[in-house]
Amino acid sequence: MKIAVVGAGAMGSIYGGKLSQNNEVYLVDVNQAYVDFVNNNGLILSEKDTENIYHPKAVSDSSNLPKMDLIILFVKSIFSEVALQNNKNLIGENTYVMTLQNGAGHEDILQKFVPLERIIRGTTEDVGTVLELGKVRRSGDGNTNIGMLVETDSTILNDIKQTFDDAGFNVRIKDNIQQIVWDKLINNASLSATTGVLKCTIGYLNENQYANNMMRALFDEVCAVAKAQGLEVDKELSWEKITAVTINSKDGVTSISTDLQNGKKTEVDTITGAVVRMGHKLGVPVKTQEFVLNTIHAMEGHI
Repeated sequence: MKIAVVGAGAMGSIYGGKLSQNNEVYLVDVNQAYVDFVNNNGLILSEKDTENIYHPKAVSDSSNLPKMDLIILFVKSIFSEVALQNNKNLIGENTYVMTLQNGAGHEDILQKFVPLERIIRGTTEDVGTVLELGKVRRSGDGNTNIGMLVETDSTILNDIKQTFDDAGFNVRIKDNIQQIVWDKLINNASLSATTGVLKCTIGYLNENQYANNMMRALFDEVCAVAKAQGLEVDKELSWEKITAVTINSKDGVTSISTDLQNGKKTEVDTITGAVVRMGHKLGVPVKTQEFVLNTIHAMEGHI
């Protein structure tokens, strides 16, 4: 397959590097130093105590590249529209666009560039960390869940599964991908959002009762919104999983908290914002989610 990975951070590098073993892969990134390093030295992935070097083609300007079979979007969601606009020359009549980004509602932007039947929604359980320029650690290799947003006769999901599995991923095709997306969103829109507002570690949400109360209020609202969509929600099990994260990853810091501490814009609009928009659409009260959304945007205003 001809594949363009737009956004070559930790996750983009992992997918682009692994997929380049048996496919024509292009990493598209605005960081020219990264592009030059990969083209001159290869992309280094630290995997299970070994270092492997992969050789995708890296570019900062995609204007001379061919139309792609698949585009994988790995930029931060706030840059999705600009990234697709800058690389729309890669999109042909048969090009599919896949997003494995956190949050929900990405299709609102993606369908400005491709029809809904050519959008692939997914989530990844892989974990990646940038160690240095051109070197990334793959510290988790969980499932990649993918699905279509509308029914289609296309075999693209099976084709992608075969391609990705051959590259060392574990792809699961889901009939209701929104269930998986919202399962993950329940975590992010409660735990991650609270750490953002408080600019704290994950463990603080378990150690401080007031922080825990805030997280629980957000959790209750996002669960209500998920249920209103007809999705399955096991609140007791979901809360147990979130609590386990606060205990097992107590020193961890979420991306929202990190972005705010580093003076960067966050992806809150596709996390908390997605809950608020769906809540309004379905008539579900989301007052705490609204407060957190406004608070994080107000904090971004200090950047």
